[in-house]
This record gives sequence, C-alpha cells and structure tokens, in this order.
Amino acid sequence: MRKIKLLLVPVVLVFALFIYSCSTVPITGRSQLNLMSDSEMLSMSYSQYDQFLNENKLSKDAANKAMVKEVGTRIQKAVEKYFEMNNMTEHLAGYEWEFNLVESDQVNAWCMPGGKVVVYEGILPITKDENGLAVVMGHEIAHAVAEHGAERMSQGLITQLGGIGLSVALKDKPKQTQDLWLTAFGLGAQVGVLLPFSRTHESEADHLGLIFMSMAGYDPHEAVNFWGRMAELKAGQEPPEFLSTHPSDQTRINDIKAHIPEALEYFNSGRD
Repeated sequence: MRKIKLLLVPVVLVFALFIYSCSTVPITGRSQLNLMSDSEMLSMSYSQYDQFLNENKLSKDAANKAMVKEVGTRIQKAVEKYFEMNNMTEHLAGYEWEFNLVESDQVNAWCMPGGKVVVYEGILPITKDENGLAVVMGHEIAHAVAEHGAERMSQGLITQLGGIGLSVALKDKPKQTQDLWLTAFGLGAQVGVLLPFSRTHESEADHLGLIFMSMAGYDPHEAVNFWGRMAELKAGQEPPEFLSTHPSDQTRINDIKAHIPEALEYFNSGRD
C-alpha cells in the first residue's frame, strides 16, 4: 500500500502542475501549458540569441538587411498596437526587438521570446519582396508572442521530468536545459523549411501573422502566393499530414484564404 501511495505522488504533482500552470494564448484565448516564467524565457532567449550571432555571420547585403529591419519594425509596431488595443500590453513587457539577416542558404527564419528575429538569406528568393517577407516575419513573430516556444519547452519538461524538479532542470542541469531550449526553438537541428512547431502552433501563427502583416500595411493575399511557392519547393518531399508537425500545404493555404477577410479588417490599422 505504501508503494502505491509513493507511485501516486508524481501523478498528483504532474496533475497539480497542469492545473496551476495553464495559461491562455494572449490573442486566441487557447489554453496552453506554460511552466516557464517570462523572466526565465527572456533571459535564456537573449543569451542564446547573442551566442547565435557570435557563431554566425551577418549578411553583407545592405539592401536586404535594410528590408528585413524595415519589415520587422513595421510588424513590431503592429503587434504593439494590437496588444494595446486589446489591453494586453503587459505580455510584451521586457521585449527588446531586434531583426537580423544572416549569411546562410537555409530556407528559414525564426523569432525568439523578446522579439529576437533572424532571417536567413536562403529564404529571400522565395519571399521575393517586402510583402512575402512580411508573411514569414509575421508568422515567426506570432510564434513568439503566442508563447509557443515556452509551451513546447514546458511539454518537454513534463515529458523528461514528469513535472517534478523544474527548478533543478533549469539551474542544476544546464546542458539538459540548453538542449531542451534549442529543441523547443528549432536551433538544435538543421531545419530546411521554417521551424517545426506542431500543427496547432503553425495554424495559430498563420492566423495571427496575417493580422499582424495586414496591420503593418502588407497585403495578406501574398500569404497564399508565398505558401504556394513553398509547396512547389517541397514538391514530392512532404509526408502525409497526419505524420507531419505542419498542416499539409493545401490545408494551410485553404485556412489562410479563410482568414484573409478578417485580416483585411485590420489593414493599415497598426501603422503610425
């Protein structure tokens, strides 16, 4: 009987963590598990971002660097305006926005908590112009402000530790914690096509990204064209949707088309 009681302790603790660590996505209201404090996430984000920039070369293409900063700044202002309009400004506390273009053939981009954004040169031939780039940056920034990385990291901690010893994982096991962080944000692997979030996260980022880019004055219809070009790039390489962390290309495009009328209601409303 004593053994059974001891076995129940971890189960009870895990259940308690789920109850007390549930939050909602700041925009959609979807419930999510988040065991990470904002201060922990921002501190790790800024440290990892600095390390990444030290280990990778920034682009020397002045025109494209300026475009990345221009698009990023416009979407930043749109995000801030959206959160202000919805009385959620506190969710962006501590953000230190930064937009960099790095030398790499990878077709990729990402945004860490706190607004730390990296775009790889390899994605620019597919984005083609500012509108296409706004699709990508809006999508990646949406992942960050919806706290998808923290949710993934929390799920990883639950899986690895059974919900026990979170403080130990964060303080006494730095290598394990760093590996978990890199996995949660897609930096620990060579990723060919954006970051591999879950289908729920991807669809959510598509939706929110459309709103942000539209508020910033970019045409959300371009998202259909961009993802069409991405589908052509991946032709013959995509697994069945039920085996993928991403929605199928056609599912994604259909969902985006359905969200465009809503996004257009915000067009230019986030610009000064």
